Amino acid sequence: MSSELRPLSAVPFWICALLALTLGLQIASRLSGPALRVSADLPPPPRPEALRLASFAEEPAAARLAMLYLQAFDYRGDNRIPYQKLDYGRLIGWLDAILALDPRSDYPLFSAARIYAENPDGARSRQMLEWVYRAFLDDPNRRWPWLAHAALLAKHRLNDLPLALRYAQAVERYATDQNVPSWAKQMQIFILEDMNELDAARTMIASLLESGRIHDPAEIRFLKERLQELAARRARRR
Repeated sequence: MSSELRPLSAVPFWICALLALTLGLQIASRLSGPALRVSADLPPPPRPEALRLASFAEEPAAARLAMLYLQAFDYRGDNRIPYQKLDYGRLIGWLDAILALDPRSDYPLFSAARIYAENPDGARSRQMLEWVYRAFLDDPNRRWPWLAHAALLAKHRLNDLPLALRYAQAVERYATDQNVPSWAKQMQIFILEDMNELDAARTMIASLLESGRIHDPAEIRFLKERLQELAARRARRR
């Protein structure tokens, strides 16, 4: 029985690119650190330059494939608890490298805020929330949803109101695009209320009303009612 081998040119380009990228990811991760023992943990993150070299000028596609490679660690047979016990320092290094490869991608921020930051380990969760905050500062008008989610996690899961306020204030200060919704810009009002910082909350509402930035009559009415409620709460405290 005879068989014929197809020439390399007959193999679709995307298959060759995928194989090359997979090999490149492995090589890049090996070049970034010492030899690894067999374990369930992530290899050291590749340098962005190594990923870029392995991408063959298909950087957005390469970034997506690198994210798939990263998340595949959740399903390895020797990783008993998905993602929760990974080395978050290495995980953040991978996210940095992937985001550098495709800065316009939401995938790394989505994974950080909605998957990795929801780790029940508070220390790891805080690490990831801080990474979201740093990434937000590089492109606030594109990345504000993920920091807004980080503020909610800090408030409701970590019960850390000062941290939630820090993130909410950053959204209000740096996300300047007119399409950023009011609820995101006003999160800090409700966090200040939860902290019993009633005077600060009243000052912020008054500033918003005086700024002329709010035009929706229903929203103006809501803020005025909130201002009256805060005044009543402050009077009851005396």
